[in-house]
Amino acid sequence: MPSFTKIISKFMLNSLLGTNTIAMKNLSGAISLQKDIELWEYLLVVHPTAEVHTKILHEKKKFETRYEQQGDTKFHPHITIANFWAKEAMEETFIRWIQNICNLQKNFTVTLNNFSGFPSAGLYIRIQDEEPFKRLANALKILDGFMQSNDCPQLKLVSNPRIIFVTRLSQCTFDDVIKDYSQKTFHESFKVEKLILLKRDAHMNCHLVNTFILPPLALFD
Repeated sequence: MPSFTKIISKFMLNSLLGTNTIAMKNLSGAISLQKDIELWEYLLVVHPTAEVHTKILHEKKKFETRYEQQGDTKFHPHITIANFWAKEAMEETFIRWIQNICNLQKNFTVTLNNFSGFPSAGLYIRIQDEEPFKRLANALKILDGFMQSNDCPQLKLVSNPRIIFVTRLSQCTFDDVIKDYSQKTFHESFKVEKLILLKRDAHMNCHLVNTFILPPLALFD
């Protein structure tokens, strides 16, 4: 017998999807990029603006030069809001659902505030105010019942939003890095006006699925 949570989730899903149809961009659900795999990994993320993105890459390049690290060609600064595995056939449904959730949110400003470290592993850039991300994550919880009712793993939602800067450092390098970067100042802000949905293939390459617009504050005044 289905759980009460799943029954409620399905009811709310039907209610959300009963609202007006949302136009979808870059939808690739009709073309499978890896037809032999049933589940895809999806990431719902925020990308910094071009200006802040460039500054982070500049800082990353200085790090690689100083610590003689090989250039990370797959490094793309982002903040992950949700991470989940789903069937490609489910895309159209959860894209409409996520857009309807975003319609009830509002855009906001993110401030990046210096560096911190994963224990003996790497560095990340801190987010000064985590509340807007936690509100988004809380609103997306309803998606979990839909995923699990379709035999997909549990949805993973952000609890500590951040931008991963570097990982997999040796203990010796990490000790030097954390001493250096605990004293370093990095302070940038940017406005979050959209969320990006990506799917990641078996080769760890990400493909754009959809862009979700967050309404301006003026609509909520």
